[in-house]
Amino acid sequence: MFIVLLKFSGNKSNAGQFMDGHNEWIKHGFDDGVFLVAGSLQPNLGGGIMAHNTSLSELQNRVSDDPFVVENVVSAEIIEISPAKADGRLQFLLD
Repeated sequence: MFIVLLKFSGNKSNAGQFMDGHNEWIKHGFDDGVFLVAGSLQPNLGGGIMAHNTSLSELQNRVSDDPFVVENVVSAEIIEISPAKADGRLQFLLD
């Protein structure tokens, strides 16, 4: 399981220009069964994604295709988590 932090960087002011492509990139992540949750980092720091069902190298490749990453709107950090316990609703993360 992974947490992807997309923190605003040098070209934050250009976010609107690349928002449609970024949203399409997020949609593909959900459609592919990789993204579980996506949302904003508060207060106005960027975005965060919970991902699973992928390898670190595959996720790195996916993240590098995000238009926000390509255009330096955000910098990406991927944190890998090896879950050991989970609420019953999240049991699939342990399988």
